[in-house]
Amino acid sequence: MRIQLNGEPRELPEGTTVARLLEELGLAGRRVAVEVNEEIVPRSEHASRRLREGDRVEVVQAIGGGAPEERARRGARGGMQP
Repeated sequence: MRIQLNGEPRELPEGTTVARLLEELGLAGRRVAVEVNEEIVPRSEHASRRLREGDRVEVVQAIGGGAPEERARRGARGGMQP
């Protein structure tokens, strides 16, 4: 079957679940948000939510971090350095 994944066409076997797609993408167990046809799919439904022909899927991965240069200017007590 063919779906749209983040705006790009992708072929998947019939019956592929959201969880299986995330495994194929190397994102299983990661903090991701999945939307199918403009509806968020809760993590609790990833294993049971089967994708269908023509589905529009968006996967967004959460990326942690901050401004490293900001942390470098902090002192031992967490205060800002000039």
